[in-house]
Amino acid sequence: MRISTDALLFDMDGTLISSMDSVLRCWNAWAQEYGIPEETWAGVQLHGRTAREIIADLLPEHQVDQAVARIAELEIADVSAEGITVLPGTLDLLTSLPDECWAVVTSASHRLAEARLHAVGIRTPLCIGAEDVQHGKPDPEPFLVAAEKLGVDPARCTVFEDAPVGLASGRAAGMTTVALTTTHRADELLDADATVLDLSEVRAEEAGQGVELTVG
Repeated sequence: MRISTDALLFDMDGTLISSMDSVLRCWNAWAQEYGIPEETWAGVQLHGRTAREIIADLLPEHQVDQAVARIAELEIADVSAEGITVLPGTLDLLTSLPDECWAVVTSASHRLAEARLHAVGIRTPLCIGAEDVQHGKPDPEPFLVAAEKLGVDPARCTVFEDAPVGLASGRAAGMTTVALTTTHRADELLDADATVLDLSEVRAEEAGQGVELTVG
């Protein structure tokens, strides 16, 4: 599949990097600290949601701010440990792109995103994090903010996501969507415009003011 685009917008975890081991280690420690019952914790969806959204479902309102700060401490302290790796194709694709043509759009905070990306040698020209939006994925706001910051028409943006909630956000923003089967099965990502195993199946070439992508 060929896609003509002006901007590539990447989710972070599950798309550029994998930090699931770190995520589970930190959140399990957090849940124990806050006495979240195991039967409650077992059903919590962590992927693709902001820490504040997760915590607001679990704790009284007066505890949320302190609990958000605590999980941030745990996760940032864990970035040098085993459990954060670059996914296949990430570095090759990113180094082929002009800085003005791509951004990271994540549910993580800026501080955490930068810590994880820096740990694996990725420098991002623009990062849209949890602090930049009022409404996280699946709302279109995160990707629309990224398009605005880059000065690009949303219809000329391509979103790379591994989770249904992120793909829904990209579609709602009116963008082309490419799904990666790094964390979900292909049959769970059927609404994407294209599906790949990972970013090793994506090639980019500069074309005028934009980028020509070969996907698959």
